[in-house]
Amino acid sequence: MESLDAEARRATLAALLVEHGFVAVAEASTRLGVSEVTVRTDLTVLAARGIARRVHGGAVAAGSVREAPVEATAERDAELKRAIGGAAAALVTSGSSLMLDVGSTTHAVATALVARTDLSDVVVITNGLSIALTLEAAIPRFTVIVTGGSLRPLQHSLVDALAVDTVRGLHADLAILGCTGVADGRVTNVNLPEAAVKRAMISASTARVLVSDTSKFGRHDLSAVAPLADFGTVVTAGPGADALAVPAATRLVVAA
Repeated sequence: MESLDAEARRATLAALLVEHGFVAVAEASTRLGVSEVTVRTDLTVLAARGIARRVHGGAVAAGSVREAPVEATAERDAELKRAIGGAAAALVTSGSSLMLDVGSTTHAVATALVARTDLSDVVVITNGLSIALTLEAAIPRFTVIVTGGSLRPLQHSLVDALAVDTVRGLHADLAILGCTGVADGRVTNVNLPEAAVKRAMISASTARVLVSDTSKFGRHDLSAVAPLADFGTVVTAGPGADALAVPAATRLVVAA
């Protein structure tokens, strides 16, 4: 750990904040092999970036990186998510394969897919346990493949090396992915382990669709997922949706 430069240390501290919600200066000093003064400096930098909030003895995750349970986020802008889910599900054809990552908006996609009784012989690969259980209603029309991995309780997601390795060993016609931020031509996500799975799904798919309501646009989050240009289609809804700027090769679908 002694060889970590400042930005690598700060990335490690940010990841610990996401995972645990709190980082103690003394523990971080031992873990990183640096002085407590250095840790305090790093936490101050993270606080200035909006990632941390300094408290006595360490720092807590700032609101921008603190996750809410997926059940709570599903209730937020539920109508928009249903509209986005229906529009994204309309892009799926019988006989195709797709990857569907975790999140309340992608869960709306899963619900809309189940409702499409015209679909058959569809393979869905997901790292979301809630999404898999929703898709179960469409078996045997659908084949549902769940990645392995470590379980994250807030999102009911499977992450880390096993999830990434499973995705890398497969290929899908389409990946439908959510996010928590889109800004400066980049798609970002609040959670580092889930972002790694998203990147693997992008690499393992022929075409990619980003599903996000307009509240995510203009927001930076902790982990970069991919350039927005990597997505051939963006499905969105919400205030200002028609005026969103996307790369020239990206199709903007505004869900009604």
